[in-house]
Amino acid sequence: MAEDSAYESIVCLKPEVHVYRIPPRASNRGYRAADWKLDEPAWSGRMKITSKGKVAFIKLEDKSTGELFAQAPVEQYPGCAVEAVTDSSRYFVLRIEDGNGRHAFIGVGFADRGDSFDFNVALQDHFKWVKQEGELAKQAATLNTGPKLDLGFKEGQTIKINIGNIKKKDASSQGPSKSRMAGSGLLPPPPGVKAGGILNPPGAPHPAPLAQPSTVPLVNFGEPLAPTQPSQDLWGDFTAAGSSSSQDSVKPGWVQF
Repeated sequence: MAEDSAYESIVCLKPEVHVYRIPPRASNRGYRAADWKLDEPAWSGRMKITSKGKVAFIKLEDKSTGELFAQAPVEQYPGCAVEAVTDSSRYFVLRIEDGNGRHAFIGVGFADRGDSFDFNVALQDHFKWVKQEGELAKQAATLNTGPKLDLGFKEGQTIKINIGNIKKKDASSQGPSKSRMAGSGLLPPPPGVKAGGILNPPGAPHPAPLAQPSTVPLVNFGEPLAPTQPSQDLWGDFTAAGSSSSQDSVKPGWVQF
């Protein structure tokens, strides 16, 4: 039933082949194409090789109408269904069947040697595939009937994983200052510099100290301001202001520091 429902595919197709009547085999030495009448073929047409399941079928058909002339089912190659002659690579002997249990042997030959090579390779490839399929089926059957490996955890079963010794550093042993420095990402100041101070680069002048606030009053509310004369000297105003401030006497009511 499986073979009947299998899909039939074309394996090889040759447009020209000749069929010969062959005499009975006289001995076990094999068939010889020289014993045939090669110049008088009994029939000429095309050859088609199809596969259906594990069986290959060699079909001899009419070139124009496709009518079936003869058919040779092949279940094994090399085998009795297809046999090569002993004196040529272009001729073979086929065991044809009519479907009613009767069979006969005929000779077939190709005009081109390349066609006979393709015919031989097509049959070899088909039965190589059949062998591989049989081995895969045996392996699958062995795996299904063999004991199955149970890798699941049983009830109450545990597993222990050792990931190595990991040492943890104690942050409290580093002290508060080191931990804060490490957390902020800043480096500690060099020796001799107070925290928060600014370190001048080497060779730079030291900044001048900040000026102390002057204790001299800016405006004397007791006396009117004397008008100042314009001076030709650009620095006269600053000189006059400096000299007058130093010579003024201290007025009553003001305390000089």
